[in-house]
Amino acid sequence: MMNPNWLAFIEGMLDAVWLVDPIDLCIIAANQPAADMIGVERNWLIGKPVIDLACTPEDLFFWEDVAMGLSNEIHSETLLNHQDGSSLHVQRRVTLIRSDNAVLYIVAIRDVTEQRNAEKELERLIAELRATLESSADGLLVTDLNHAIRAYNQTFAGLWDMPVALLTERNDAAIYEWINQSIATRTENTLTRSGNARLVQSTETLTLKSGRILECISLPQYARGQAIGKVYTYRDISEHVANEARLQLASKVFEASLNAIFITDTHHQIIAANPSCENLTGYTQAELLGLKLCDLFFLHCDDDKLSEMMAQIDNQGYWEAELWNRHKNGETYLCVASVVRVQDQFHKTTHHLCFLKDLTETHVAKKRIEELAYNDVLTGLPNRLLLTQQIERTINLAKRNQTSFAILFLDLDHFKKINDSLGHQFGDQVLVEVAQRLKGCIREIDMASRLGGDEFVLMIEQTDARGVEISAKRVLDALTQPFFVNEINFTVTCSIGIALYPEDGETYDDLIKNADSAMYHVKERGRSDFRFYQPQMNIGLLARMKLDYAMRQALENKQFRLHYQPQVDLKTGRIIGAEALIRWQDDELGNISPGQFIPIAEETGVIVPIGNWVLREAVKQASLWHSQNRQLVVAINVSALQFQQTGFVESVAAALQEYSLPAAQLELELTESILIRDAEDALQRLQALSVLGVSLSVDDFGTGYSSLNYLKRFPLNKLKIDRSFVQDIPDDESDMAIATAIINLSHALNLKVIAEGVETGTQQAFLLAAGCDELQGFLFAPALCVEEFEQLLAVQTPA
Repeated sequence: MMNPNWLAFIEGMLDAVWLVDPIDLCIIAANQPAADMIGVERNWLIGKPVIDLACTPEDLFFWEDVAMGLSNEIHSETLLNHQDGSSLHVQRRVTLIRSDNAVLYIVAIRDVTEQRNAEKELERLIAELRATLESSADGLLVTDLNHAIRAYNQTFAGLWDMPVALLTERNDAAIYEWINQSIATRTENTLTRSGNARLVQSTETLTLKSGRILECISLPQYARGQAIGKVYTYRDISEHVANEARLQLASKVFEASLNAIFITDTHHQIIAANPSCENLTGYTQAELLGLKLCDLFFLHCDDDKLSEMMAQIDNQGYWEAELWNRHKNGETYLCVASVVRVQDQFHKTTHHLCFLKDLTETHVAKKRIEELAYNDVLTGLPNRLLLTQQIERTINLAKRNQTSFAILFLDLDHFKKINDSLGHQFGDQVLVEVAQRLKGCIREIDMASRLGGDEFVLMIEQTDARGVEISAKRVLDALTQPFFVNEINFTVTCSIGIALYPEDGETYDDLIKNADSAMYHVKERGRSDFRFYQPQMNIGLLARMKLDYAMRQALENKQFRLHYQPQVDLKTGRIIGAEALIRWQDDELGNISPGQFIPIAEETGVIVPIGNWVLREAVKQASLWHSQNRQLVVAINVSALQFQQTGFVESVAAALQEYSLPAAQLELELTESILIRDAEDALQRLQALSVLGVSLSVDDFGTGYSSLNYLKRFPLNKLKIDRSFVQDIPDDESDMAIATAIINLSHALNLKVIAEGVETGTQQAFLLAAGCDELQGFLFAPALCVEEFEQLLAVQTPA
């Protein structure tokens, strides 16, 4: 129940405010400004997961940080979606507060949309002005009438080789000094600081000490009819001056180059070729001069392709590609072909310069290296490296074409058992067969790869949710077909997680992580199925990680407590025992119910040390009551992981001995799944516990895989009727029949029977009439702390 003071507090605030539950990150209260801000009714926000209001991918990461408890106070800026479809820029502060044993997040939100729009407009104008300045191919320097530097572009700084430190200082005198010292010769001194500026156009040529030759044009600058300064334009004409020298050098390089070079005219006819071109093609100089460009590129060139090639050269100035060409003698060779446009001073194309480099040997070596580097040695499928590259290429293509594709993360179910029982060599043969079946399930444009172990990834291109669902079902069907390896018949199943681009991620890492997360949820829910990724999965995973860490800290810091629910003799009404139930009050998260943390503890394995702590604490308390002449049987629940530990029986014996508790006053409650998972091993452990004298009962009887056989074989003492068969008595005749059958079965096997979840007198009366021995439930008392339990013991009627 929300504290009314908090509701009044947030309602009085001008900013929008949410109150958020720290565990499931759902909104539990909001003020009216919060509803008005996004155009909804206030009740629409209540119970809404904050992840549903996330507007950007960054918001998902933000709430992941909150779910992980990375900070008690986080301030950020983000976007919110208004109900009319518009987006709001908001500032947000998330603060963790604690009051009256309550722990929650306060999320304060302020609309800064108008402020950000104004800032963006100003930034746009400044950026456009700067872009205009930088778009010039010439160096530009702008001064005022007193020669104070007002602006320059990076081309200007590059032409004069200005040091970064000098530009950062913005020391005009130092910049002018650098310019003057850099000049070797000049036609006139236009950059003097003395005298009046001449507001006329002037031109001069500067030769710099670096060897660069610059043409400088100065123009007056006017604004609203008034002179405000001058603009200096610097153009590098070094290349123009050195053209003749370069041509002479190019002629020598042309003849001596090891690469094949030839020159064509504007009609693509070869007019010159170097000796290396003769060696590579097998044609003589005279034969080459009679050929056209397509005659050398004949394996990859026709009129259409030639037009495409020339269009690219016209747009970009060059064209390059790897080509398979044929030697004059008929042999093929791989080469890199490059064609460069040559223009005159008026930018008119006069020739094309073509280069050919032989890559045949390089290609053979590269192909072998790629086979080793990009393919899985065992299955021959693409490995993680090749998969990464292909997914990144597909992302770029899908982004450009606005298409989607899917990633399927596949993990074989219980594959470890195959390796453990039949050996790794057998397991390798299974993996090879799985790889072949996966290849048969996809198209040529798709990819099947092996990440390692029994993990595979499929990339299904140009598909949507419906298409990838069909692919996933095809894979499941293919793998469930019988395998036959080394004369052994068996079946293999798999769990598949699916992530779609771009909904579930726009990078390789995000897509793989989210598909893996979805696969993990399939494993949790029984395996041999597929599941699409949902954003809440990451939040749930982080919440589980947060609880797992908090549990370990709670165990270390002794934050767990045991409460005891009385178990009552139905005939006498006296308390004859108690079930020890764990309770947890966390400093940050508040009260956390066992239903929230016990499943995670079992999943992560921390249930074993928690279970050992419960065993020792319960035995310790039972021993204290025994020393006070209170003959109570204390029952504890034992998890499957704890029961299967090698030293479990020894740990029970050690606890009884340490606290001097008679074994008969300790009862271990086991679920049916524990008993039938490995019946022979369970029988040995139960017999050892029975020898100790510990009482053994079956918890939640009838809800699992019940077997009369284990009731007959195992040394059990009691059955517990699950609350699901009690809660609807007397309204549900089936529940009444099941409860009666369990009672009769127990007595037939000389077992006692206890019913849990008894809440009404009617239920009590029915169970008493049916012959039930004991009850446990809210009708008598909930689970109580030690002090309250002892007070209940003190007031019960003496026998």
